[in-house]
Amino acid sequence: MDRRQFLKFGLAGSAALTGVNLFAIGRARAALPVNLYSARHYDTDEALYTEFTKQTGIVINRIEAGADQLVERMKAEGVNSPADVFISVDAGRIERAREMGLLRPLKSPVLEAAIPAHVRDPEGHWFGFSKRARVIMYHKDRVKPDEIKTYEELADAKWKGRLLNRSSTAIYNQSLTGAMLAAHGAARTEEWCKGCVANFARPPRGGDTDQIKAVAAGEGDICVANTYYLGNLIGSKKEEERALAEKIGVIFPNQSDRGTHINISGGGVAAHSKNLEGAQKLLEYLVSASAQRYFAHGNNEYPVVGGIDLPAGIVGFGAFKEDQLNARVYGANNAEALKIMDRAGWK
Repeated sequence: MDRRQFLKFGLAGSAALTGVNLFAIGRARAALPVNLYSARHYDTDEALYTEFTKQTGIVINRIEAGADQLVERMKAEGVNSPADVFISVDAGRIERAREMGLLRPLKSPVLEAAIPAHVRDPEGHWFGFSKRARVIMYHKDRVKPDEIKTYEELADAKWKGRLLNRSSTAIYNQSLTGAMLAAHGAARTEEWCKGCVANFARPPRGGDTDQIKAVAAGEGDICVANTYYLGNLIGSKKEEERALAEKIGVIFPNQSDRGTHINISGGGVAAHSKNLEGAQKLLEYLVSASAQRYFAHGNNEYPVVGGIDLPAGIVGFGAFKEDQLNARVYGANNAEALKIMDRAGWK
């Protein structure tokens, strides 16, 4: 073999080797783990992420904590943060992360096509993957389903001593009040909050499940809660919880005007992600039919994608009209909403 043949062979071999190396590097990059900071603490999410790894070969490293803790952690970590994806259980804290510059925009035709506009950020910083309807629940023996039809009526004096709700520190209540703020302005929203406080059967305490159980026990006649809490009681393995759930009816408020308030569980790509490809794959997987079914059947949440069958726990509630207010709006209103609730005496 002369020198020219050697060089030709060598260059060809080098090119082939380079191609192999690039292919291997590409696969290695795609196989990098995704570091997920998650405020979701549901056992069924384990199956959700296991399925993602099975489909893609990408391992998920989960850091679980409260949303506020995770936001503060990402802020403190700065550019050195290992987080690739942040997921929370409400729009308020997701929007807070966006406002603090902790999320980066993602342009994804897959996500934009699958997720309705009102449950994703207009600039692509975050996307909703499941929905939580915040509704009025009532004791079937003491309230007729047509006695209250709107959130506004919660402040009606007829409910004095009959209304149960969580505290003003509950993010779900802040988001609902933020939606009221968008609909009616600050002055009317503050009057509404004062009316609700005047109607409380007892000082706010406990979570949504506690409000539902208290209505069933006769401590109040109506309460405000997310549908999935009642759905979980309906599907409980405990007979006593299923029995109390049978006493509770559901009213989807404001069906004749703007629709029922919807909160979301969602997330986005962390601002300093080192694995953008893996992060995008995870987010796009979360709108797949199998993942959407995990959200629905794992925790009785409403899927954001149409055509997904609903679990028995919530299918019986029926169809309803959703408020089309973008979650970014009421999420951004949370801080002012809390101030209004404080002024109204909502503990």
